[in-house]
Amino acid sequence: MKLTRLFNEFFDSEKSGGLLLIFCTAISVFIANSYLQQEYLQFWQFQISGHSSTHWLNDGLMTVFFLLIGLELEREIYKGELSNLKNAALPVVSALGGMLFPAGLFLLFNFGTETQAGAGIPMATDIAFAIGILSLLSHRVPASLKVLLTAIAVIDDLGAILVIAIFYTGSLSLTHLFAALGVFVLLLLLNRLRFHNLIPYLIGGIVMWYLMQKSGVHPTITGVLLAFAIPFGDGSEKSPSYLLQHVLHKPVAFIILPLFALANTCITIDTGWQNGLTGPNSMGIITGLTLGKPLGIFLFGYLSVSLGLCALPHDIKWKHVIGVGFLSGIGFTMSIFITLLAFDDQSLIIQSKIAILVASLAAGILGLVWLRMTLTDPIHAAINQPKGADL
Repeated sequence: MKLTRLFNEFFDSEKSGGLLLIFCTAISVFIANSYLQQEYLQFWQFQISGHSSTHWLNDGLMTVFFLLIGLELEREIYKGELSNLKNAALPVVSALGGMLFPAGLFLLFNFGTETQAGAGIPMATDIAFAIGILSLLSHRVPASLKVLLTAIAVIDDLGAILVIAIFYTGSLSLTHLFAALGVFVLLLLLNRLRFHNLIPYLIGGIVMWYLMQKSGVHPTITGVLLAFAIPFGDGSEKSPSYLLQHVLHKPVAFIILPLFALANTCITIDTGWQNGLTGPNSMGIITGLTLGKPLGIFLFGYLSVSLGLCALPHDIKWKHVIGVGFLSGIGFTMSIFITLLAFDDQSLIIQSKIAILVASLAAGILGLVWLRMTLTDPIHAAINQPKGADL
C-alpha cells in the first residue's frame, strides 16, 4: 500500500509527539509530587480573565488539536482510506465497537450511581500515544496496519467530540448556538463560492468558537466544524485544507499536546492511592480501556467482514487487529479531557486520572508485546526465505 505524503507527515508527527507525551507526563507527575508541588499546581491555576490557564488550554488550544483531527478525517474521506466505502467500513465499524464496548463495561460498574456520567471516559483513543507505541516496532508494521490504527483513532476522536456535544453540554443558549451555526453556514457558503483565502475561515472560526462557548456546547467542537468548512478542493498541496494541515502538524504534536499533558497530569499521589483502583469508577475505566477496546474493535470488525460489509487488508491478519485494539485502549489525552467535563469533584477527577494512566500504560504494554509477537520481521523473514522462493 502506498501512503500519501500528508499521511506520512501526520503519522510521523504523531509518532514523535507520542514519545514526547510520555516524557511530559512523567515529568509532570514527578514535579507534582516533589517539593515544588504547591508552586507547580498554582502555576496551572493562574487566572486569566476569570479562568485558569488550564481552562484556556483545554478549551482554546485543544480546539486547534480537533481542527487538525477534522482536517485529517476530511482528507481520509476524500482521498484516503475512507474514500472507498468497502475500505472505510472496517475502521468505521471497528471504531464503533471500540466506543460501545468500553462505555458498556463502564456502565456495568457504574450504572445508577453518581459516576455514571463518566461512561465517555474509556471511549476515546489517544492518537499520538497509540502511534508513538506502534512506531517502536518500526519496519515490522505493514502500511495497512498504520492506516487502520490511525483511521480508528481519528474516528474515535470524532465520536468523542459528538459525545461531548450531546452528553456534556450544560445549560444551553439557543441564541448563541444558532449564531455559531450561522457563522458555520456562512463559511460553507464561502467554500461553495470557491473562496480559497484562509484568513476569513480562521477569523470565522474564532467567532464561531466564542459563540459556541457562550452557547453551553463545548467549544472544541468548533475545530471539527471549521475543518469541514475549509476548502479541500482537489486535495493537492496547494489546497487550503492541505496547507493548513501541513502547518498544524508540528505545533499540535510538539506544543499543544505536550502542554495539555503537563497541565492535566499534575496529579498528587497520596499514600494508599492504589486502593482507589478497585472502586467502580476506576474499574469501569480500566476494564473499558484494556478489555472493552480490543473486544469491541475485534468483534465488530470480524462480524462486518464475515457479513461481507468490508474486507480485511491482505497484509494484516486478525491477530494484528487485536493488537490495534489494545493500542486503541490508550485513552490518555481524550479520556482525561472527558473526565474534566464529566466530574466536578476534584478527588474523583484525580482518581479517574490515575485509573486512566494505569489503564493506558497497561494497554500500551499489551499492544506492544502482542504485536511484537505476532508481526513478522521482514528482514528476518527474507534471510530465512528458502532460495528460489517467491518474495
